[in-house]
Amino acid sequence: MSSPSEPPVPPLGRLAGEDARVPALLRTAAAYAWRLIAVGVVVRVAFSVLGQFHRIAVAVFLGLVIAAVLRPVAGLLARFLPRSLAVAVALVGGIVVVLGALALMGETVADQRSGLEREFVDGIDRIERRLEEPPFRLPADAFADLQSRIGRLLSEHRSTLISTALSGASRLLEVLTVLALAVFCAVFFTHSGERQWQWVCAQLPAGARQRVTVAGRAAWRTFTGYTHGVLLVAGTNAVLVGIALFALGVPLAVPLALLEFLAAFIPLIGSPIALAVAAVVALATKGPLIALVVVALIVVIGQIEGHVLHPLVMSWAVRLHPVVVALAVVGGAVAAGVIGAVVAVPLVAVVWSVCRALREQPGA
Repeated sequence: MSSPSEPPVPPLGRLAGEDARVPALLRTAAAYAWRLIAVGVVVRVAFSVLGQFHRIAVAVFLGLVIAAVLRPVAGLLARFLPRSLAVAVALVGGIVVVLGALALMGETVADQRSGLEREFVDGIDRIERRLEEPPFRLPADAFADLQSRIGRLLSEHRSTLISTALSGASRLLEVLTVLALAVFCAVFFTHSGERQWQWVCAQLPAGARQRVTVAGRAAWRTFTGYTHGVLLVAGTNAVLVGIALFALGVPLAVPLALLEFLAAFIPLIGSPIALAVAAVVALATKGPLIALVVVALIVVIGQIEGHVLHPLVMSWAVRLHPVVVALAVVGGAVAAGVIGAVVAVPLVAVVWSVCRALREQPGA
């Protein structure tokens, strides 16, 4: 029994005072709300800091991508060569492959330049005649008026175009700087990435090291799997597009296939955009029939990518619903343009894999 001087204890599960009139559901929602607000503030601050140093963030991301590609090759070469030499050989080999692809594209464009100019002029003339016929019935001087308007617009904004070209040159210098920093980071990530991560974990409190180690392993496993999967999907798409365009006689088949390879790094929307460019080239050089075939090719390759390649290749790396992928791509594009669209899906995949790995930890 309690003494008479002690205050009465409220019944279990009930609160005294004003809190007793607040429903339990509202109290729980408020508790979650302020925690979500705190997390949102932290995320906002983190992205603001990354925005101030976005070039460094992009360089580190590209360095991780290059390291994810080179590490298997360097590991294989390290069986026969010293680790440093194996990394150097893998890096030089990758640079040779990239420069070779760019040289092949430039040589193809240079060889077909004269023929392309003639085909484009003839194709534009065919399109003009087709639009002057039923059912469009555009006036014959519509295109001449359009050309004169474009000429006046260019002459009026000549200074703006020159300043844009100069800013583009400075932007090219920034891109080259980011690429150089990315390669520099990739060399050390490939050579001694494990030691760097162990050093980072050693700086943390002892109670957090195990969870951070598990999270880091899950993140890297998912990131490398996603990178390898995207490379395989992009390479398959590029080969299919190159063979189809070559069979149809569309010029610039090799550069357009390379464009498809690069565009495939943006899920869902990259391949259709690249193939739309191919359709425009086919329309200007080969006529509407071949252009319609290329448009049909967009649908076919989209079905192969969405229902065959992605489920087979990406399922072992990460499991994300197509709706999540679409929302991530659109959200990343709105937040950071093309770079955001490229980074969004692997970022979401890594976060999801880390959360799943931490939940599976004993005592989580």
